[in-house]
Amino acid sequence: QVQLVESGGGLVQPGGSLRLSCAASGSFFSINVMGWYRQAPGKQRDLVARITRAGTTNYADSVKGRFTISRDNAKNTVYLQMNSLKPEDTAVYYCNVKGYDLRYERWGQGTQVTVSS
Repeated sequence: QVQLVESGGGLVQPGGSLRLSCAASGSFFSINVMGWYRQAPGKQRDLVARITRAGTTNYADSVKGRFTISRDNAKNTVYLQMNSLKPEDTAVYYCNVKGYDLRYERWGQGTQVTVSS
């Protein structure tokens, strides 16, 4: 009964910026970790960034210094600010949340990010 609604994807030129949002609603479990994964055509789904409820963050090496993950616990929303975008960032980006109870995990529907001139 948890729904994750993603927004903010789109087409952007190299060097541009996008901000992704993911809002969780109808949750029946306590959310600990919120994160973003991405999957390019023919590739595996990889972690981009994650953030715990306490604010601890982790980033993939490929996005360090360019992307920033943040969250608003009152709104049950996680954000991904993406700057200095590269064509290699083109992928479907998926929001992911995990509860303190590790039985609970949910995925968003995915939002397309295309970086192209």
